[in-house]
Amino acid sequence: MAKTIKRIAVCTGGGDAPGLNAVIQSVVIASDNLGWQCYGIRDGFNGIMFPERYPDGGVYRLTRDKVRGIGHLGGTILGTTNKGNPLHFPVNMPDGTVREIDRSDELLTYFATHEIDALVSIGGDGSLTIAEALHRKGLRVVGVPKTIDNDLDKTLTTFGFDTAVGFATECLDRLHSTAESHQRVMVVEVMGRYAGWIALHAGIAGNAHAILIPEIGYDLDKVVAKVREREADGHLYSIVVVAEGAKAKDGELGLVAPAEVGHAERLGGIGESVAARLGAVTGKDTRVVVLGHLLRGGSPTSFDRLAALRFGAGAVRGLDAGQSGVMVALGINGVDYVALEEVAGRMRNVPLDCDTLQTGRDLGISFGD
Repeated sequence: MAKTIKRIAVCTGGGDAPGLNAVIQSVVIASDNLGWQCYGIRDGFNGIMFPERYPDGGVYRLTRDKVRGIGHLGGTILGTTNKGNPLHFPVNMPDGTVREIDRSDELLTYFATHEIDALVSIGGDGSLTIAEALHRKGLRVVGVPKTIDNDLDKTLTTFGFDTAVGFATECLDRLHSTAESHQRVMVVEVMGRYAGWIALHAGIAGNAHAILIPEIGYDLDKVVAKVREREADGHLYSIVVVAEGAKAKDGELGLVAPAEVGHAERLGGIGESVAARLGAVTGKDTRVVVLGHLLRGGSPTSFDRLAALRFGAGAVRGLDAGQSGVMVALGINGVDYVALEEVAGRMRNVPLDCDTLQTGRDLGISFGD
């Protein structure tokens, strides 16, 4: 029989996403309704591993009063980080090298010291992988999927995605008028890492003329042909949406910084590359807009707020029902629980036969293939 829960903790890891605060709010209120105490961990797991860094000790009590009115706010009141993975924690060695060590057992000791019975871990692939490892070592854990990239498996959507797509679409709407006025090609780079969901959805909704996504290696000549086709029809401007992880056939990813110990590779620069080559070949005035972290900020849409609240309440409901080692997922008929081992380390890419991609082709959008 599972141990009775008295205290739970909640943490947010990885990149921020609109809706994180709504999840936190929902977890706190739902757990309080069950008579549980809820504690927030600062900056992923840093708050519990490095309490000396924080005036409040890094782990602090979350009450209804402390989460009142935060559901509409972007970001996370707990803070977040994509560094210092406790499973692969970077340590400076005496010889000047950096080595990764597993500090998960140490992390479990900290949870026991704080008398925390269960954890709600809100994060993307990296955070859910950590959560799955902690579950295997005996901690009661329920994961909540978080990514604006919408690339987590086994859930219909993730909160933050709708907000990111909505803002990107608004930006594209604005760029149409200035691009047409100056007869330019506008290349718009959006986030999404190795999955093209944001680029695909925003590009189609925002009437882009070409969309380049990681799932389809592009041939720039096909994009050039689209620009020239539009010119022949009297349309002297074009909008090209590029996912940050897009690459040409047999090409390489655009990197701002390569992977190193304790840090994943940082993508970027593909927009500049595509624009430079398009300008050189077509002779047209070509400009670049990198939306970047603008897609992460701001208030969540009503869809993302509701999804986030459902995720948070679902996580507490799952713990109360004895669930552990699972991720809350939004299914067709409501909230589901999926084993973390089925989602950790996996990515959901855009299927090449999906209806949304086919819709783009039906509308005459070029995907560079």
